[in-house]
Amino acid sequence: MKLVFAGTPEVAVPALDALIASGRHEVAAVVTRPDATAGRGRKLVASPVAERAAAAGIEVLKPARPRDEDFLDRLREIAPDCCPVVAYGALLPKVALDVPARGWVNLHFSLLPAWRGAAPVQHAVMAGDEVTGASTFLIEQGLDSGPVYGVVTEEIRGTDTSGDLLGRLAVSGAGLLVATMDGIEDGRLSARPQPAEGVTVAPKITVEDAAVDWSAPALRVDRLIRGCTPAPGAWTLVGGERLKLGPVTLVPDRTDLAPGELAVGKNSVHVGTGSHAVLLGEVQPQGKKRMPAAAWSRGTHLPAGTTLGR
Repeated sequence: MKLVFAGTPEVAVPALDALIASGRHEVAAVVTRPDATAGRGRKLVASPVAERAAAAGIEVLKPARPRDEDFLDRLREIAPDCCPVVAYGALLPKVALDVPARGWVNLHFSLLPAWRGAAPVQHAVMAGDEVTGASTFLIEQGLDSGPVYGVVTEEIRGTDTSGDLLGRLAVSGAGLLVATMDGIEDGRLSARPQPAEGVTVAPKITVEDAAVDWSAPALRVDRLIRGCTPAPGAWTLVGGERLKLGPVTLVPDRTDLAPGELAVGKNSVHVGTGSHAVLLGEVQPQGKKRMPAAAWSRGTHLPAGTTLGR
């Protein structure tokens, strides 16, 4: 089939690579979000998908909005059979959805109908799910509600951050997307409606959502931090300033600390929660680089009785 691929961040690149390498389908063009400012110099930078497509000699379309007439006219000129989508980052209007004869097929990183929305992997980790996966489905006007072509499953490990899990799903999901394109072309694959039961929603995780509540049980604290790593980054207050937190280690046999209370050792920093203590891993003070929590505590000269979250 002739394809127009839509995607923006790094997690979409494995799927684009897999489609290019398949040898069966032609990636005629790529649709991605416009260049955005990044880095200290605030220079305009192309998306990872745009850079990969340009390196492969593929036409790159960067509409400000996917309903722009210039973009729609070019899409009609290309006349794709199907448009695979991975983390494009903008809502597609019906006028765009109607262009490819076989529709737009999204690779979504959850087992639909669970975790529809912008942050399925983060929510799966934060909820303590043991298994997740990826789904390919035909895009319709509802939020990730279209009929499903296929799924792959992935175990969520006890130490997984959302970044770890998303990295694995990007690879397994790329294979699923290629298989879905093959099945659609062959006519042997049909999309099945999602079940009405089991729908959960995964809205974008905000910076405010990533604040640690030390009165929560340690397991919930651990899941929140892992779910928010690497983005938007879990954090807490110490002396009125934000401290970013990397994944922690559960310490079930230490229950002598109040929620948020610090216990600083020579090579360790424990924090109390609503159940038992956790051992801090890496932290990042405002305006500084990430460092081991013990190094941070030595350099900060924390007064006795310091409590996080204030």
